[in-house]
Amino acid sequence: MGKATGFLEFERAPIADRDPIERLKDWEETHEHPDYEKVQQQGARCMDCGTPYCHTGMELSNMASGCPINNLIPEFNDLVYRGRWHDAYLRLAKTNNFPEFTGRVCPAPCEGSCVLGVIEPPVTIKNIEQSIIDRAWDEGWVKPTAPEELTGKKVAVVGSGPAGLSAADQLNQAGHLVTVYERADRIGGLLMYGIPNMKLQKEIVNRRVDLMREEGVTFQTNTEIGKDISSKQLLDDFDAVVLCCGATKPRDLPIEGRELGNIRFAMEFLTPNTKELWDVREEKSKEFTELAKDKNVVIIGGGDTGTDCVGTSLRHGCKSVTQLEIMPKPPEERADNNPWPEWPKTYKVDYGQEEAAAVQGADPRQYLVSSSKFEGDENGNVKAVHVHDIEWTNENGRFIPKKVEGSDRVIEAELVLLAMGFLGPENTIVEELELEQDARTNVKAEYGKFTTSIDKVFAAGDMRRGQSLIVWAINEGRAVARECDRFLMGTTKLP
Repeated sequence: MGKATGFLEFERAPIADRDPIERLKDWEETHEHPDYEKVQQQGARCMDCGTPYCHTGMELSNMASGCPINNLIPEFNDLVYRGRWHDAYLRLAKTNNFPEFTGRVCPAPCEGSCVLGVIEPPVTIKNIEQSIIDRAWDEGWVKPTAPEELTGKKVAVVGSGPAGLSAADQLNQAGHLVTVYERADRIGGLLMYGIPNMKLQKEIVNRRVDLMREEGVTFQTNTEIGKDISSKQLLDDFDAVVLCCGATKPRDLPIEGRELGNIRFAMEFLTPNTKELWDVREEKSKEFTELAKDKNVVIIGGGDTGTDCVGTSLRHGCKSVTQLEIMPKPPEERADNNPWPEWPKTYKVDYGQEEAAAVQGADPRQYLVSSSKFEGDENGNVKAVHVHDIEWTNENGRFIPKKVEGSDRVIEAELVLLAMGFLGPENTIVEELELEQDARTNVKAEYGKFTTSIDKVFAAGDMRRGQSLIVWAINEGRAVARECDRFLMGTTKLP
């Protein structure tokens, strides 16, 4: 695959990022537009490695290793290298409903398990994937494809995030009449309101939704199941119901002062920001609130959501931004207990931290830090966070955080954002249908079957597996569509 000696001749060269200071002036994507000739050269680095771990989609040490949707990566790398871009698109479309999303926001576990990565920086698989689909849209290769024959079966898909959209896309191609219900005012779920514009422009989401609409999928926004329409009504109106509602219940931090004003969950900050921004762009509103402007912002929690809070706060014009992480700083290189092809748990600087460093002179993250108290001002708003350092100690086989004595300090903060992950799905539909849940409060449905405790109700994505990656959501959306189709028709041709 690729050029036999390509990995020896060409160094890894990802698509360039825009200058951090310049991109902070707008809400456009952080990357430059792909240079297709350079991307073609990067495809040459793909080795004829015999056993391509990049597309295996395994789970090792509870992390993805390789592509969970089993993209045929060596094949499309080779096609790109040979200039056969249209064939590369067709190959990519066999396994991935939405490569324009994964090519931008997936953390690329495929690259973490790239065989070349054992000795050299891995192939730029994620960039190649994005470039293939971007060129396909540019060239007009992406066209609506309506199902050849309709079955007359009606399926309701609840939730329009990546799991719901991929399930709807597959079920529609199988010929079923699919209606997607979304409680927000725009389709996309996590893709629309959970991921900021600088990582995923919303025109890209809308473009794909419009294509699905042309293919026959019906979308209904501003409709919350369990409130606007009862869950049981769906069971009466549809032949099957697929729940892809996500894991949207945020993890809280119940310490002293939590009731103070301007302490918000991350999504209470990110979602309104994107909505207002797009209301203004679409001339539905003139209001755009820069909540973090001139404030010292403290973000508690790491991960992608924490990074998005950093980047958004900087674009608001915050006075400063600090990000607190309770875990230790990752090593620069793989640790001995984190061998290839596991996901490399190494130190990375994402776009938000890079922008903060450009403005403030240093990475905003502080590691091994725990918060003990929020301090308020005379108006009942937060003005500071009391923190201390911790060390992780092993007690009877369990690692617990232990305070480092004498490390107490106070960080000024007029806005605190909690980005500590999510606990599971919200309860409205679960309680109304009396769905069985697992120990983590996720809807109980066996992977590969996706059937819940209620007849003709399926569950997939984060609602079933807990907070996870976009590629796992697409994996489950495609898989639940296959099993739903089998339930409706007795057999299935869906992959």
